[in-house]
Amino acid sequence: MGNFDKIQSREAGLHKKLSAKQMSMIAIGGAIGTGLFLGSKFAIGFAGPAVIISYALGGLIALTLMGCLAEMTVQHPTSGSFGAYAEFYLHPLAGFLVRYSYWSCIVLAVGTEVTAIAEYMKFWFPQISSWIWIGLFSFSLIAVNAYSVKAFGSVEYWFSTIKIFAILVFVILGIGVLFTYGSIGKIEQHLFDQGGFAPHGFSGIWTGVIISIFSYLGIEMIAIAAGEATKPEQAVKTAFKGTLARLFIFYLLALSLIVMLVPWQELIKENSTSPFVTVMQIVGIPFADSILNFIVIVAALSSMNSMLYIATRMMFSLSRAGEAPQILGKVRSNGVPLNALTLSSAGIAVAAMVYIFNPETAFPVMIALSMFGALISWGTVFLSHLSFRQHMQRKGEQIKFKVPGYPFVTLAGLFAIISILITTWFTPIFHATLVFGLPFLVFLTLMYFLHRYMQNKLNNRQYK
Repeated sequence: MGNFDKIQSREAGLHKKLSAKQMSMIAIGGAIGTGLFLGSKFAIGFAGPAVIISYALGGLIALTLMGCLAEMTVQHPTSGSFGAYAEFYLHPLAGFLVRYSYWSCIVLAVGTEVTAIAEYMKFWFPQISSWIWIGLFSFSLIAVNAYSVKAFGSVEYWFSTIKIFAILVFVILGIGVLFTYGSIGKIEQHLFDQGGFAPHGFSGIWTGVIISIFSYLGIEMIAIAAGEATKPEQAVKTAFKGTLARLFIFYLLALSLIVMLVPWQELIKENSTSPFVTVMQIVGIPFADSILNFIVIVAALSSMNSMLYIATRMMFSLSRAGEAPQILGKVRSNGVPLNALTLSSAGIAVAAMVYIFNPETAFPVMIALSMFGALISWGTVFLSHLSFRQHMQRKGEQIKFKVPGYPFVTLAGLFAIISILITTWFTPIFHATLVFGLPFLVFLTLMYFLHRYMQNKLNNRQYK
């Protein structure tokens, strides 16, 4: 195995402009978006009040992934992140597959966010076409990402600040309503009536876990952003250590309050948008539903902003690895790989088409399509971590940041991802995950070997 420094030098050219404060907020904001505010509605539909267990299980998987990724990122901060780790510690094919799978996943997830924004805007402007909102918000965030990484960091910092403040206020209000308006006596009724705590049994809870994984998608963003941080080691360590408390407050506590305050079947009605908004409407706090609708729009914009950023950097990494056209690896004077950003905006067009033909199910369809890349990427992180630890032990190198529980935690995370991937086949709403994903993986593998063949042929001609 060669030296990882070669990969890091290959991906040079991006500006290290993200501060530790911005990185910390990006780490929080990356995991709080449409998956929580809108995706939780679909998870509640499957799991009922037991959605709390679904998100707790998903949170454990996400924390395990974050730990494995933190170890490797502190050792090797680079924008190629887990794509570069897979290339170095597993095989160049693994790096190729995970980069393209993750890139396609995030590109489609960008479309998911903009689809959600169009839905949220209907709360205020039901007569205005969704096309207008999709175009307006897409153009704005593409412009932010094209301006500079510092502009991206600043916008994401304030988006994340608004999201965090809003969820904290929601939690405080929720606790206040429970103890002030006599709702405390209805908790048992809301949790155990209407089919019981887990109305669809363990299968419903496990399906909820699939949606929770989509909700947590973005937690790995801190590893990609580390390549443009001023102090990557400090930022990654701080972000990882704070993740446990954040997941508990922003996901588990908020969702627990939602299912305690309102009967779960009220939360999944066809005319409802986000469970957070529905709770405010039913509780009857003046203007709270409109304020919260604004917050969920900000959350979706934040996630969309983040995903445009990480999709761009992954395509940049592919280009610098020689596995995508060289033009996509070019960096402007402001440190932005603009060509990679332009291509990575393609998910918006895909989402728009899905929305046109099937607006009622556009959001779950986009989740299903993007889930394959997410699960493959997360699974590869666990595999890379196993190889990373073995490599460090063989070489006798010191690990700068070590998370306890190896190898059991890593193996448990890998097993969970494989189980979820298999489950998607037997879940109708996620059936498209493998139907779309497996042929895509075969196509990528063929493209990899074709690319290598053409490259070798070209090299042989040059040496003759």
